[in-house]
Amino acid sequence: MRKASSTGRTTGRHGPVPAPRAATGERAHVAFVGAGPGDPGLLTLRAAELLGQARIVLLDRPDDVEVVRRHCREDVDVVPLVPVGRVDPAATTPDGPAPSGPAGSLALQRLLDAVGRLGGSGLVVRLMSGDPGVFSGLEAECRALSEADVPYEVVPGVSSLLAVPLYAGIPLTSQDSPRLHVCDAALPQDLEASAAEDVTVVMSGTPGRLVEQLSTLLDAGRAPETPVALTEHGTTAHQHTSATTLGDAAHVLDHADEDQELLAVIGRTVELRSTMSWFETRPLIGWNVLVPRTKEQATGVVDRLASYGATATVVPTIGIEPPRTPQQMDKAITGLVTGRYEWIGFTSVNAVRAVREKFTEYGLDTRSFAGLRIAAVGGTTAAALREWGLVPDLVPSGEQSAAGLLEEWPPYDVLLDPINRVFLPRADIATDTLVAGLQDMGWEVEDVTAYRTVRASPPPAEVREAIKTGQFDAVLFTSSSTVRNLVGIAGKPHRATVVACIGPATARTAEEHGLHVDVLAPEASADALVDALADHGHTLARASYDAGDPIVLPSKRRRRRRS
Repeated sequence: MRKASSTGRTTGRHGPVPAPRAATGERAHVAFVGAGPGDPGLLTLRAAELLGQARIVLLDRPDDVEVVRRHCREDVDVVPLVPVGRVDPAATTPDGPAPSGPAGSLALQRLLDAVGRLGGSGLVVRLMSGDPGVFSGLEAECRALSEADVPYEVVPGVSSLLAVPLYAGIPLTSQDSPRLHVCDAALPQDLEASAAEDVTVVMSGTPGRLVEQLSTLLDAGRAPETPVALTEHGTTAHQHTSATTLGDAAHVLDHADEDQELLAVIGRTVELRSTMSWFETRPLIGWNVLVPRTKEQATGVVDRLASYGATATVVPTIGIEPPRTPQQMDKAITGLVTGRYEWIGFTSVNAVRAVREKFTEYGLDTRSFAGLRIAAVGGTTAAALREWGLVPDLVPSGEQSAAGLLEEWPPYDVLLDPINRVFLPRADIATDTLVAGLQDMGWEVEDVTAYRTVRASPPPAEVREAIKTGQFDAVLFTSSSTVRNLVGIAGKPHRATVVACIGPATARTAEEHGLHVDVLAPEASADALVDALADHGHTLARASYDAGDPIVLPSKRRRRRRS
């Protein structure tokens, strides 16, 4: 049985019962969403869904702008809660603003302001680092929304305290260490119960505060030889873990950036890192790779680089524009629909996109390809066709180039082929190799300019400076034009930058521009190029490991030589 308390709240057998809330409907409402520890792949499905609906997003971390770009609408209003630059370390934790302090007060005020700006309807997403329920100001913000009668929901996220140790190859419990204690180094702690050898202790904080708490743990009786792992930039491509002992940890922390948030794991499970480390041992971990491609073409390359631990900086070197005289393309599309051609050959993703745009313009669909044989120059182009719902009849099994396509293209047979024409929608600067080869096999080729390639504008000054001074660890060249255009708009990459080329022709162009080619893909595909770079990175790391030397990134080697 329930009764009303003197405060007016309903009280049950086990304490106050929350008041029922009105349905959200179209009302202005808030979602507290856990962004996870830093790896965008750890965002939950519900979090991504709400970000797609948000009109306003409040960010704990400036780095989460990338998450917003990936999941939010283009017109979303992004409000950073922590100013870029130095902030009070005591006001933040790896999982977001502390319950009180400058960051917490600012977050609450801007949250209420954002709700007011919605004008009675819409969603504000409060994107909180890690998990909203761990070391955050969630309680105060929920209370303020309740008092203002603003509906809200809370979406849990992956906490840094749990995720970062696993990314460092450290389980938090084991048969020998079944107990777990989690502490915030910014707050005073009684660590007497954490001194037992079968307890794994996880602490977060800046180096100075960690030194204080680790000293307290020593004073409480924890053995100086207890293993300790110190991780910075957890779950990102810049993650780095230092292994030490409780007795030596203070010395290691003395050399750390005083404002850098670190996660410390203390206990026996740290020793498992030698066999369970999976993230920091990836072949390109920490590498920053320059990708001179259009953003549309670079998506697959960026994702594959990320799977090996690298981050990518995309610099478009060409722009794609419609042909100056579209009448030839219009005539070719009409001929395709009326059965003028036996084959259509796609030599790039851009060609697929150009034909697809014409189909949309004319209100056509893939049924117009009925009876037409389709060729694709390689796997990437074939994937673009499949995405459109078309399965190519011919994709080279060997070299993925015009020459490779010619090797497997069947010659014209007057008895088997009712039509002898081939439609080639291509760039304005395409070579004549494919056209000449098909004509030699008896085909009549209509080589149509489907799009023009123009040199892109130069990248920002800081990117040009990074290219010239060797701040990139590697550059991926996927064609001769990307070499020429990158050098033309941004300058020649530094000699310390690893140069990777997709094939012999691209490598020759790179060498003609004074570059030393370190990596050559075994086949002409973007995936093979990234894989070859990863193999090269593994070879470099293994050589350092076998020699007993620290693993140093190519960009860092350049700085060491200069110093």
